[in-house]
Amino acid sequence: MLNDLYHLLDPVAFTVGPFSVRWYGIAYVLGFLCAGIVISQVAKRWRLRFSIDDLLTVLVCAIIGVIVGARLGYCLFYGNGYFLQNPLAILQTSQGGMSFHGGLIGALLGGVVAAKLTGIPYATLADLGCIAAPIGLFFGRCANFVNGELWGGPTDLPWGVVFGGAAGTMPRHPSQLYEALLEGVIIFCVLFALSRRRPPRPRGTFLGLFLVMYGIFRFLIEFVREPDEQLGYLFGGWLTMGQLLSVPLVVVGIAVLLWATKARLPEQGSPEGDEELRPA
Repeated sequence: MLNDLYHLLDPVAFTVGPFSVRWYGIAYVLGFLCAGIVISQVAKRWRLRFSIDDLLTVLVCAIIGVIVGARLGYCLFYGNGYFLQNPLAILQTSQGGMSFHGGLIGALLGGVVAAKLTGIPYATLADLGCIAAPIGLFFGRCANFVNGELWGGPTDLPWGVVFGGAAGTMPRHPSQLYEALLEGVIIFCVLFALSRRRPPRPRGTFLGLFLVMYGIFRFLIEFVREPDEQLGYLFGGWLTMGQLLSVPLVVVGIAVLLWATKARLPEQGSPEGDEELRPA
């Protein structure tokens, strides 16, 4: 049973001397490594001029953007004013606190830098990144489960998990695994399958679909996920910060899809697209 399984899980994967390697850190490494492989393969299938140097540049910009954005996003969205009064605490990443929405903003901004450095159209990089991003989300949510954090509300379903500690002894929804399935597996399968279709989709399609699907899935999962203790439910009702931040993603995603269709951008990998926009 999952209840018994959880108590056997240790957030620390292994220890070498005074250094401990946690599953959460491994999740980040695996996420970026797998994302690099997916980006490389999709770029090859789309016949893009995408070198190893380009890939490394994109990954470095994405890593910096995700980590910095996720931390700052958490401090801004979920800090409840604490970090404004204690700005040095922002650097204490060992205390936890990373926000997907902040990481997304950071990744998109990092993509702007990567597009400038590589000469690859930004919409193309954004599409490639969105196809690969769900893999990182999957590993990250699995690590959340191992850590016993971001748990769901009480449930009497047979797969309820007793997390212990601050979560108490009642069985709870393993909302981390729900998110791993919806935000990770399903979004990746949809976008990756779409990337294999011929003819390729217009640029911006994958970015728009990712934003819409993630926003909807996250909004729904928040109904069975406990809100952050320091915030609780917003406006005295049922709305959580995660839901509040996810609504704009759906709106922006729909706008991006409409823009990609009406703007008639070149399809991914088309001769009139990447080859003309990118310097030799």
